Amino acid sequence: MRSKPKYAVGLDLGSTSTRVVICALEEDSLKFLGHGEAPVQAWNRSRLADPEALAQSIRFALHEAELRAQASPESAVVGLGGGVAGVNSRGLYEFGRRREIEPDDLRYAVELAARVRLEEDRLVLQVCPQDFTLDGRAGYRNPKGILTARLEANVHVVTASVQDHEGIVSAVHHAHLAVEESIFEAAAAAYAAVLPEDRARGVAVIDIGAQSTHIAVYDGDALLLAAALPLGGDHFTRDVAWLLKVNYEDAESLKREYGCASPDLVAGHSLIEIPSLEGRAMREAPRSQLNEILEARAEEMFERIYNEVLRVGMEQSLLEGAVLTGGGAMLTGMCDVAERVLNCQARNGLASGVQDWPKHLDTPIWTTAAGLAMYSGRLKMKRDWKRASSGIAGLIAK
Repeated sequence: MRSKPKYAVGLDLGSTSTRVVICALEEDSLKFLGHGEAPVQAWNRSRLADPEALAQSIRFALHEAELRAQASPESAVVGLGGGVAGVNSRGLYEFGRRREIEPDDLRYAVELAARVRLEEDRLVLQVCPQDFTLDGRAGYRNPKGILTARLEANVHVVTASVQDHEGIVSAVHHAHLAVEESIFEAAAAAYAAVLPEDRARGVAVIDIGAQSTHIAVYDGDALLLAAALPLGGDHFTRDVAWLLKVNYEDAESLKREYGCASPDLVAGHSLIEIPSLEGRAMREAPRSQLNEILEARAEEMFERIYNEVLRVGMEQSLLEGAVLTGGGAMLTGMCDVAERVLNCQARNGLASGVQDWPKHLDTPIWTTAAGLAMYSGRLKMKRDWKRASSGIAGLIAK
């Protein structure tokens, strides 16, 4: 009898678009089957304002993906961003006598570290182990079997808004999907676009959405920082609309067609046509004027990201640089500004590790959805695969 197919589904709930990726689990690999995308107007400043509009968008995107995949999945891994925040925590487990550390000891120490005091509207989204301290000696990655009397777990606890999380889960259920797990979107992007050895050498994953930007900083395969900034591609467009005196739609078109966050990359004397109100002729303006507006906003955004990197002491340790994902990464010149402000190399993060991944989806826009599907596959396989972390999180899960 033929076994029921297993599907791995990623659901990326962006501020302007909902994206779904459906993959099939085939032995030790993940095969792309289909994708879907639908516009959404359910968010206000990265907070869920209209759950019913989100549910409808999910249904449309899922239906499109199901038609392409010829499959009807029952559940998905969902990405969260916006109001996500992270905090470092420590859990102390004293044995009372010296003995060998067992896997259950590691799990219990991590559980103790995860018991952080939360504000009323916060819940624990993810607990990411960093390392362990044995009898006061820090820096142990895999201390199983080592003799000790005092075990401390150092973790990064990622939290989210209870209200937003409940609204998102409800919207997904109304679209006839179960939620396997919800994870931070920048962590999902890292799962798809960054190799474990890159994380081990220090990397910052920057997921630039429409209304917010999500940051995940890794060192030694440990998540040191999870943060969300209330800045995104929408702010670039609003700057253009205000300073060039055009409506929002025209500003978005100008940004997409002529925009560049690094003016040095385009001809200095070229002119562009600026739309005017009906009944008035088009205006001409130097293209450099548009790009200087975008550069100023990009510099501000990366300066705020740099402050977050400084907070965890990684300003000189991002040996693998910055990896940009999300729709905001599509703006020409963003990597150049990132390199200049963050003082490290920068590249666009593309999904890797999914068999038959389509060429037209090989953009930073779809990286998070791919990472969410890969994480869904990992949950179903109950083990890491080639692209997954072989580090501390894997030790705890075993």
